[in-house]
Amino acid sequence: MATKYDEDVIAWANEQAALLRAGNYAALDIKHIADEVEDVGKSEQRELESRMALLLAHLLKWTFKPERRGSSWETTIRNQRKAVAMRLLKTPSLKADLSDAEWWDVAWGDAVYQAEKETALKDLPGQCPWSFEQIMDEAYLPE
Repeated sequence: MATKYDEDVIAWANEQAALLRAGNYAALDIKHIADEVEDVGKSEQRELESRMALLLAHLLKWTFKPERRGSSWETTIRNQRKAVAMRLLKTPSLKADLSDAEWWDVAWGDAVYQAEKETALKDLPGQCPWSFEQIMDEAYLPE
């Protein structure tokens, strides 16, 4: 049997918010609310991972395709550094991901895939050659 959650999640969310504001806790869809709250956290994690992968991909391209360096790549590096820093500032618990080797493996794998796809590069490093401090250092561009 389809529920309002399954049929239209936006309408469901609005209804749940109205029930919360009215104090009608007995009518709340607790199971789906819990799922959605968890998904908010996962979304933040995916955002950080995606931005880090884009930043790393551009650092790879900068390193391994020096003849194609330009202001566009430099701007993307700068913008993604700021975006990563903002994610970590607004959601400090995301810093735990930075200590997770599996998280770095996924971000690095995505970065390598992006860099290879966009530039036809091959045989890129299997692991990130830069420290987090270098990755985030506004003045650092690998040579």
